Amino acid sequence: MGAYTYILFVICGLSALFITIGFKYRIAIVSFFLSFTYIELMDKTTYLNHYYFISILSFLLIFLPANAYFSIDAYYKGYAYRKIPQWCMDAIKILLTIVYFYAGLAKLNSDWLLHAMPLKIWLPSKFDTPLLGDLLQKEWVHYLFSYSGALYDLCIPALLWYRKTRGVAFFLVVIFHVLTRVLFPIGMFPYIMIVSAMVFFDAGIHHKILNFVNHLLPFNEKSVPIKDQYDFSLKNKKIIYPIIGCFFLVQLALPFRYVLYPGELFWTEQGYRFSWRVMLMEKAGYITFKVVDQKTNKRFYVNNRDFLTSFQEKQMATQPDFILEYAHYLEDFFETKNQTNVSVYADSYVTLNGRLSTPFVDPEVDLTLITDSFKHKDWIIPFQDEIKGL
Repeated sequence: MGAYTYILFVICGLSALFITIGFKYRIAIVSFFLSFTYIELMDKTTYLNHYYFISILSFLLIFLPANAYFSIDAYYKGYAYRKIPQWCMDAIKILLTIVYFYAGLAKLNSDWLLHAMPLKIWLPSKFDTPLLGDLLQKEWVHYLFSYSGALYDLCIPALLWYRKTRGVAFFLVVIFHVLTRVLFPIGMFPYIMIVSAMVFFDAGIHHKILNFVNHLLPFNEKSVPIKDQYDFSLKNKKIIYPIIGCFFLVQLALPFRYVLYPGELFWTEQGYRFSWRVMLMEKAGYITFKVVDQKTNKRFYVNNRDFLTSFQEKQMATQPDFILEYAHYLEDFFETKNQTNVSVYADSYVTLNGRLSTPFVDPEVDLTLITDSFKHKDWIIPFQDEIKGL
């Protein structure tokens, strides 16, 4: 698509703006979901759980009446709604609960709790952080961050749901995410989670915010007649309820698909994505590819920088599906160029959470003979250690 790809970003940005002001909301949220998700999936190299969260949240919002009150849509319709069904708010709360709780469950592993990994690697590198730099060099701080991080993720949903602890919980949300933003380059995610947590507060808090914003607008929202209760038609309920139910069943089940595969999850990464395993491993590797002409048996090694950026090469070196896709790309490229059939072999070494670098891909396996699928990748050399956990 080339330069036309930028059109996607323009559509995504305009859709986000229209969602914010509540203008043509249904069209805007659908176009945002489609454009943002396409952008996210366009390059797996840049995959983050955070982007996945935005995609599924925007999908959920397609079915919620987020423009029922204080929106341009309501202003031009000539009426707004005072109330929406409780399940609309609870759906967003449940999604946030899943994100936090599953992230906490994922931290209950031996590397995180017994060895403070990978924080023991990351935190000392932040020596220049104001006020915290010296503390981040101390081992007890690494364990403090590890245990407090796991405890926070597991407990914060319950604290937000419970009215009496909600204020303290939100304070902890702000502290936690501001701290992670200072220490780690994770983009907008901390701010998104802080703002999203406000959905747990009662309507009175939100009305105070809206009343403040209302003074800045060129029209008076209070002049719009208010109807009491927004209600879905029976036809819409029959469509929406099953979709929302299936959506949450998928969200609950998908993170556990890793149990279908043998081997260490952090090593093979089979079932790792879309499972809220956030910042749990420091993985680095080095890989070279050998291309063999099947007819003449001539061979040569590929310079990865001829085909990949440095970031793509870094990501590819430790992720099996990337390795296989790249091997097939090399097959297509050199067969087209040389008009001959080739085999592609990989020689790679990977280190996981501070362990010694060990072989990753079986160097005797011709990767061109393997088709990418959901089957177990038995060409990955088994992990020689064990990370116990959920």
